[in-house]
Amino acid sequence: MARKAKKAKSKKKTAGKAGNSGRKTAARVVSIAGARKARDLAFMGWRRNNGRVGVRNHVLILPLDDLSNAAAEAVANNIKGTLAIPHSYGRLQFGEDLELFFRTLIGTGSNPNVAAVVVIGIEPGWAGRVADGIAKTGKPVKAFAIEQNGDIQTIAAASRQAKEYLQWASELKREECGPRDLWVSVKCGESDTTSGLASNPTVGNFIDKMDVLGATTCFGETSEITGAEMVCATRGKTKAIGNRFLKTFQAYMDEVIEPYKTDDLSESQPTKGNIEGGLTTIEEKAFGNLEKIGKKTKYVDVLDPAETPKKGPGLYFMDTSSAAAECVTLQAAAGFVVHLFPTGQGNIIGNPIEPVIKLSANPRTVRTMPEHVDLDVSGILRREMNLDQAGDKLIDITIRTCNGRLTAAETLGHREFVLTKLYRSA
Repeated sequence: MARKAKKAKSKKKTAGKAGNSGRKTAARVVSIAGARKARDLAFMGWRRNNGRVGVRNHVLILPLDDLSNAAAEAVANNIKGTLAIPHSYGRLQFGEDLELFFRTLIGTGSNPNVAAVVVIGIEPGWAGRVADGIAKTGKPVKAFAIEQNGDIQTIAAASRQAKEYLQWASELKREECGPRDLWVSVKCGESDTTSGLASNPTVGNFIDKMDVLGATTCFGETSEITGAEMVCATRGKTKAIGNRFLKTFQAYMDEVIEPYKTDDLSESQPTKGNIEGGLTTIEEKAFGNLEKIGKKTKYVDVLDPAETPKKGPGLYFMDTSSAAAECVTLQAAAGFVVHLFPTGQGNIIGNPIEPVIKLSANPRTVRTMPEHVDLDVSGILRREMNLDQAGDKLIDITIRTCNGRLTAAETLGHREFVLTKLYRSA
């Protein structure tokens, strides 16, 4: 796939010098369903100092720990238009669990959808560590500590800083960006038979089309690949990458499933909703899940939770929980700016900083939960729409979202932010 992508780029460059015939060749190379050109995929985004592009422009009030949630929310209440994201951890964590915690918080503040950050912690050391990590992106960030200051003084000082950041961010200009600037993560939720048949393959169609245009994409859900892991391994770009996936998958089995299982994963994997929707085994769910990565695209690397991709454009696998809010939180912390979320029975997940686009092929869900569905692809099952057309519609709504369209989750105020914890705190 890497050779094909390079070949496509070469054709595109040649076309610019070859007159009308060359332009037609370039149009074929970068077309979507043989009809749309790369320029149709342009969107207006905010380019940050590190070169990454955001599709939202948040000023974030980031609590370091659970003790600082109240102060962060007070600042957001004072300064309208800022965004606080309270969470439950940040005290007495250690080892790899602590490293994942810092990686997630720093990654959240570093996400290109964030323009500036105010960090609030109970003490200055760890709050400063998060701020220093975010500052490496070049964006404005400042840390405040509550110890020896108290809530009222801290909230006042942080509010003044947040006001300055918000007014500064409000004047930042968008610029035209293209597919190579776009980072998209994917996850499914409340899956059923319609997921594997239609909505997940629609996402896969999106991945195949956008991959050749240089987009960066990511899938995860380690436990949900159970039963299809050997097939997933073959989708690695090289045998070594496939083997790394298998090592990651086996570590999950050895460290989580085997030590803590009772009898099986029933009602956890698959969930009760999955079972109601006709998925009776984790294997059925797993093969439907893999439809999200398309037919041709191969993943170029395996990421740790919340790890930022470093091998350039392409599809990545991230080791994540299959729980919706945890998975999206980790992918947003890795730098992904738009999320595609196919759902069967109807999942209502959102995220504070990464807009979540939901699509469904279940006619009942589209009918009973329409306020949660951004894209109805149930026409695939009625043979009113083919997969190629559905993929184009998903690309279209993604570009519209990049240009400012609010997703259903954003309009309904869904801002689920859930940190992944590896083990008990000290």
